[in-house]
Amino acid sequence: MDRTFLVFIFYALIGIVLNRPVSSSLLPTTNECGLSTDDKIYGGSKAKLDDFPWMALIEYQRPDGQSDFNCGGALINRKYVLTAAHCLKGKDLPKDWKVISVRLGEYDTDTDIDCIPSLLGEQCAPPAIDVPVQEWVAHEQYNPFDLNQYHDIGLLRLAREITVTDYVRPICLPRSEQLLQRSYARKNLMVAGWGKTQNMSESNVKLKLEVPVNTSEECDRTYRQAGVSLIKGQLCAGGKKGEDSCRGDSGGPLMSLDSENGEINWYSVGIVSFGPTPCGMANWPAVYTRVSTYVDWIVRNLKP
Repeated sequence: MDRTFLVFIFYALIGIVLNRPVSSSLLPTTNECGLSTDDKIYGGSKAKLDDFPWMALIEYQRPDGQSDFNCGGALINRKYVLTAAHCLKGKDLPKDWKVISVRLGEYDTDTDIDCIPSLLGEQCAPPAIDVPVQEWVAHEQYNPFDLNQYHDIGLLRLAREITVTDYVRPICLPRSEQLLQRSYARKNLMVAGWGKTQNMSESNVKLKLEVPVNTSEECDRTYRQAGVSLIKGQLCAGGKKGEDSCRGDSGGPLMSLDSENGEINWYSVGIVSFGPTPCGMANWPAVYTRVSTYVDWIVRNLKP
């Protein structure tokens, strides 16, 4: 039997098992996670100061002692940031680079105090915080050299618990049966960030962009041309010329505003994994790790 077919069957079965509701005392409730003052989605624009307060920048130290932000992530509770495995042990990540900290509450990386015009004159945010990383874990089945980039998911454990504010708070993870089963095909979701990847930096100011989710059939058909075989644990979104997740961050979240139990919250749907080079090519969406497939893995790897 064809190996690719077996892989698809295996992950389809995993998906059936993982569609059960997920419970964890280590994940925040919807009273704390996924709250934002802005509940509207706009495409290709600057974010507000307090938009997406779970957005994180991952800082790396180089052998020369200098450091820089080269990936992103999303805060999922007071001690953990969700990111991509390729941000932790990717083939394009120099082996002598070390993850040292995570920046939270950032808006403009060029200024210490971030302010924007408002109706009252000026709105300013508290200074961003840099929290040391205590340890990290990449999915045990992730292979940096695999063209398909299966299991591109990882976690960063922070050295201390953060304080939740309007500018720093976790995003929700899909945990109900309803959200775990949602495909989001044909829906518009949000990607945000500063354009931080291993080899490029696009903006000092946090940006946001609306991207349409492709069907799995469309994703398969497109990426088969590049020799890539996608599985249930991946989804793709985008494909409009000049608009892609390269406007966001590697490891950053693909987000959906969802209603559950009468509450509206932002949820992490995907993790920026890979895409065409150059990015923003027409009819070539970016590929994301599908978070709902890995919620059980996330919960298993969280510690108090």
